[in-house]
Amino acid sequence: MTIEYEAKVLGIDPPATEALILRHGGEKLGDRLQRRYVYDIEPGDQSRWVRLRDTGDVITLAVKEIRSDAIDGTSETEVTVDDFEKTNALLNKLGYRPKSYQENRRVSFRLGHARLEIDHWPLIPPYLEIEADSVAGVKEAATVLGYDEADLTGENTVQVYARYGIDLGALAEVRFE
Repeated sequence: MTIEYEAKVLGIDPPATEALILRHGGEKLGDRLQRRYVYDIEPGDQSRWVRLRDTGDVITLAVKEIRSDAIDGTSETEVTVDDFEKTNALLNKLGYRPKSYQENRRVSFRLGHARLEIDHWPLIPPYLEIEADSVAGVKEAATVLGYDEADLTGENTVQVYARYGIDLGALAEVRFE
């Protein structure tokens, strides 16, 4: 199990944010569509779930556990798998049914030791995700870009959707049209 050190800056302007990252020495790594199935471990418990995700580069199966909204409040146990649909079928045979299918578009960057993602999700404004190997690394990357700690949130995607009045857990599909 690994702790994720990440924070989001909500409601960004993607072209301006991309220019900001590049102006500060960031490197653009790619732009891709991601798709995922999300499965409940225990119905009604939104603090833990199983995620099967195809990033366009790699397919992973993970258990995500939320302890808090802090930058270091999420842990993840993840393995790489080789087939998105076959892994979904295997999980179905084990009794797991997807609670939801979700898509997002992600533009990835590296800035120093931090990984930056401009995420576009259906129905909500885009946001910047900053991930590093420590809380200090996340804050340092944010500072380089001109964000202070008050601009950062450790909320997960379910909570971000809730900010916009949308219950992500109630949506069976979140797709781009």
